Amino acid sequence: MRIWVNGALADAGEATVSVLDHGMTVGDGVFETVKALGGRAFALGRHLDRLERSARGLGLPAPDRDEVARACAAVLEANPVELGRLRITYTGGVAPLGSDRGDAAATLIVAVGETPRRPDTAAVVTVPWTRNEHGATAGLKTTSYAENVVALARAHERGASEALLANTAGMLCEGTGSNVFVVLGGRLLTPPLASGCLAGITRALVLEWTDAEEADLPYSALDEAEEVFLTGTLRDVQAVARIDQRELPGAPGPVTAKAMSVFAERMAADVEP
Repeated sequence: MRIWVNGALADAGEATVSVLDHGMTVGDGVFETVKALGGRAFALGRHLDRLERSARGLGLPAPDRDEVARACAAVLEANPVELGRLRITYTGGVAPLGSDRGDAAATLIVAVGETPRRPDTAAVVTVPWTRNEHGATAGLKTTSYAENVVALARAHERGASEALLANTAGMLCEGTGSNVFVVLGGRLLTPPLASGCLAGITRALVLEWTDAEEADLPYSALDEAEEVFLTGTLRDVQAVARIDQRELPGAPGPVTAKAMSVFAERMAADVEP
């Protein structure tokens, strides 16, 4: 595998980042996961927009968009994959130990790995931990993912592939690496960004391409929903077949199946929607 690190490609065994990098010591960084399809990055422009927003929200200097795009192209050319996870990581660079930033340039890493196609359905669990919709990093895609690691481990312990979280107000928010949509009374709904959820790229496209609406939803909506699905870069639109012990028979239901079909068709038609 060839990885882009700070301006050049390097073999995976030789690619290095300082142990004093602020992304390593305190999680001072942002990232994007981009779907690679046949050697091309899907919706890269939208991902770079969000990378810039996340960096700005964290107080990092704006990434050089052209350099990031060149790095992505170089990595995809050097590592041909039919379906892959393209990971862009951008950190505060080398800094003193502690929370203070240093004067070093930011660190840019781009790597890609092959990934299998996701199943059409998933099992999810609810967890006792919450998203802080008022936090300094709410809605930013930062490298501080420890809370997600803990919640996802709980999901795996219970035979599920995702954990869904409420926010501090008890409203439905998001998954550890996905956005969530529910069907209630025939309406397709998803929590608004004000809930603290990430502004998912796939979430935005589903809102644009279907009749989905944003709505404040209590966490208990998961107990009442006729259908539930997840969206994410590598999930696309994925039906939920089980929430904790509650089965959703027939998943994907008709609304979810339509969303899956529309998304697949539009994705195939335009790599840069």
